[in-house]
Amino acid sequence: MSGGGVAFLDCNNNGKLDIAVVNDSSIDRYLAGGDPMITLYLQDGNGKTLHFTDVTATAGLTTKGWATGIAVADYDNDGLPDIYVTGYGHNVLYHNLGGCKFADVTAKAGVAGGGFSAGAAWADYDRDGFVDLYVARYVSTDPRHLPDPQTRVYKNALTELPDKMPGETNFLYRNRGDGTFEEVATKAGVQNPQKAHGMGICWGDFDGDGWPDLYVTNDASSNFLFHNKRVGTFEDIGLDSGTAYGEMGQTYGNMACDSADLDHNGRFDLFVTRFAGQPASLYINDGHNEFHDAADRAGIAGPTSPLVKWGANFADFDNSGWHDLLMASGNFSTLLDGAPGEPPFVEPIELFLNKTNGAFREIAADTGLNAGPLKSRRGTALGDVNNDGRLDILIFNVGAPPSLFLNETRNDNHWITLRLVGTKSNRMAIGARVTVTTGNIKQVDEVRAGGSYLSTSDPRLHFGLGSAASFDRIEVLWPSGLLEQFSRGSSDRFISLVEGSGIALPSGQARLAKTPGLEIAQAIPTSTPQPIQSTSYDLLPESRWGHKKSHRKGGSFLAPEMRVSQPDSDRDEPGVAEVTRRLNRLLGESERVFQGTESSPSEEHHGVSWIYFFTTPP
Repeated sequence: MSGGGVAFLDCNNNGKLDIAVVNDSSIDRYLAGGDPMITLYLQDGNGKTLHFTDVTATAGLTTKGWATGIAVADYDNDGLPDIYVTGYGHNVLYHNLGGCKFADVTAKAGVAGGGFSAGAAWADYDRDGFVDLYVARYVSTDPRHLPDPQTRVYKNALTELPDKMPGETNFLYRNRGDGTFEEVATKAGVQNPQKAHGMGICWGDFDGDGWPDLYVTNDASSNFLFHNKRVGTFEDIGLDSGTAYGEMGQTYGNMACDSADLDHNGRFDLFVTRFAGQPASLYINDGHNEFHDAADRAGIAGPTSPLVKWGANFADFDNSGWHDLLMASGNFSTLLDGAPGEPPFVEPIELFLNKTNGAFREIAADTGLNAGPLKSRRGTALGDVNNDGRLDILIFNVGAPPSLFLNETRNDNHWITLRLVGTKSNRMAIGARVTVTTGNIKQVDEVRAGGSYLSTSDPRLHFGLGSAASFDRIEVLWPSGLLEQFSRGSSDRFISLVEGSGIALPSGQARLAKTPGLEIAQAIPTSTPQPIQSTSYDLLPESRWGHKKSHRKGGSFLAPEMRVSQPDSDRDEPGVAEVTRRLNRLLGESERVFQGTESSPSEEHHGVSWIYFFTTPP
């Protein structure tokens, strides 16, 4: 099997990262009932020394099977991370009860799957405040009816090669918000009817329109880039975008993916790992849903080509303000060790340092990542396990315990780590887009829940700041559509950002457009508010349309604004008072709408006079 998922999570919300690892199995053990699908290691050190204890049994993680991957998210918005485990035959959803205790709610939730599930990842694709789940499936096989050994010999090894096997369709589970899910892959257009062999999953807003898109890697087939059409459906633009194949149109054995804004232009680039003899691809996002493969020019294609590549992550390991790249490798079977033309079962880790000019340099030998015995590695996850401001590495090893690499980089660079909490958005703020500005550098990242190869990293966002001892501002575009700014502050610390507690800005997201009877125009751009420490404000009575001044002790700033049309009196549409009432009811307690005192004749157009409204926290 091609499992190998690992995860960082804080199962009891104590600020310390715990570790989850899938358990491998065998055909004989699976047919006898299987193995516990994951192992959970609770971090219980004294603060000076790292220590983990296996709490799998006491945590209630006892469902058996043959596991492959892990995706962690808070699916019911109760503030606790839940665990979804993919596997062969069936998957399992563990609901966090608190205190690192879990209950198997798979049957109730309706997410058991079936077949050979591989990658899984969470995202709120319809932006309703509840995260949804996508599951990619690999091949169709049955260990109870194994193939004739005489027909499945590869280089003198009994091996069932995937390119000779039929595939499976994929699942998209839409969260109903009541603890249950509806399978909607066909309806949404992401079913994979051609039954390509699905592997890795990367959700991300690749075109910057505020809606999560979906990238799926397929073994021995073209990859999918499903563009979110914002109405609950997707369209595959993989071929048109340039991310379906290799640089010269080759069909490759694709494994995992990850994304990051490598060149600080606000667009997420993609990295894809592959089988041996096939270079990894680095798809640079050119905007307008177009990418080009720059792996060769970046110095990545050559060093990665010989290896059987699996997990990969972008991360700023030296806090320079630029993303580096980690990759884990290893052939899929010991039976092929020494066979002509086959790569070895155990292979080195690769670490590419960002040279800040579009190129990378492989430096793993200088970092100690390969100092011990080499292993055959699979999934990778990142997180600051000892909360020292440096990202650490967790890697799955076939037939051996996982490896935990502590980052001991020594330099004078600074950092911040952000924990986002959604209120209108999903609680873990999965899909939130964060921009950190320091001087003339803007770094952009998103909160994710699943990626690399069948794994999940720490949901906290880590930003290296280089030599900057402070950041100028943080902007968060929440999945709800709210755009907020948070004040400048010092570096080298952990910061929690709660939706609705910052300074709201015009986002242009027009999330109110779904309200019946309302016509919402694009938010009017205003000058950037002065950064102040404030969680609420009131509009002054003398507010005038245009530059709306708002006051709060400690400073003043421009209020965000949206505008709603006031229809002609002979049209059967709601008036200003009704519009205000509806908007307040829609926004709830976190914001209030105020009507502007003037309209402008210059805004009259085709019988419509614009009446201005302003949203503000109470």
